[in-house]
Amino acid sequence: MKTGLSIAGSDSSGGAGIQADIKTMTMNGVFAMSAVTALTAQNTTGVRSVQEAAPEFLKQQIDAVFEDIFPDAVKIGMVSSSELIRIISDRLRYHKAVNIVVDPVMVSTSGSALMKNDAVVTLTEELLPIAALVTPNIPEAQVLSGMEIANREAMIEAAGIIGDNYGCAVLLKGGHSVNDASDLLYDNGEYCWFEGRRIANPNTHGTGCTLSSAIAANLAKGYDLKTSVQRAKEYISGALADMMNLGHGSGPMNHAFDLNSKFKD
Repeated sequence: MKTGLSIAGSDSSGGAGIQADIKTMTMNGVFAMSAVTALTAQNTTGVRSVQEAAPEFLKQQIDAVFEDIFPDAVKIGMVSSSELIRIISDRLRYHKAVNIVVDPVMVSTSGSALMKNDAVVTLTEELLPIAALVTPNIPEAQVLSGMEIANREAMIEAAGIIGDNYGCAVLLKGGHSVNDASDLLYDNGEYCWFEGRRIANPNTHGTGCTLSSAIAANLAKGYDLKTSVQRAKEYISGALADMMNLGHGSGPMNHAFDLNSKFKD
């Protein structure tokens, strides 16, 4: 069985972060492991409090995983400080990690800031150069590219800037009023659109975590990048189209075990 490591924050409501990553990797047929960067008190309406992991403790978590069960892919989510980012970069380089997917979580779905300003710079210097893929949404891509993104042409330009500047593939996620949820993959000078349609489901908490984790899981299973993105898109679109709902609102992975198992191969 292939393995995946999620390095991210814990979401007490279970819809995003480590919890969503573990559910997603499991449903995609990959054994999931974790290194927790922070504890959060949050639900689908907002983040109430964040308590960062101590840098040395995060180091010990990552080393403990790699020294026993080497991950076939690594997904990196919420990392709020420069010090923690440097720890992650150092340990992944040391262990020669492969198939690294970075979801640059800067702001939660509810609008809460999850990354300090200096950490954004450290992210671009330390993690993006070792990543196989970075998966920003429109607001995150605007920060990483330094330009406004208001249409598909701007998405193409921004993805090229990010990919060329930091030497990694880029999946620029649509939505945010730019298009109908179509995503753009930029890899080694080539562009590929993954056309999507906007699904009228308010339960989008954790969808970014779920998509990047599904991509990592498929990379772990040996699929190429384009195929991994396509399979991950199909997976999360299926969850949203099923209109999954829990309480006042939740991410699709709160209902991960209602999904069919076609992706487990």
